[in-house]
Amino acid sequence: MEKPPVTRLALSKAEAAQSLGVSVDYLEDHVWSELRIVRRGRRSFVPVSELSRWLEREALLTLDR
Repeated sequence: MEKPPVTRLALSKAEAAQSLGVSVDYLEDHVWSELRIVRRGRRSFVPVSELSRWLEREALLTLDR
């Protein structure tokens, strides 16, 4: 019997970039500083909920212009 897939709560920098459809360089230059991230040792993670929050905020800012 197969186990159901685990729902990811956080993504690595590369995974976050991929999920947004941008390069890691673009993420670092234009998005990373606006995200709340979790750091543990040398690793950094972005909560999936934080990416959703950022997208909502950016969409609202665009609509307001």
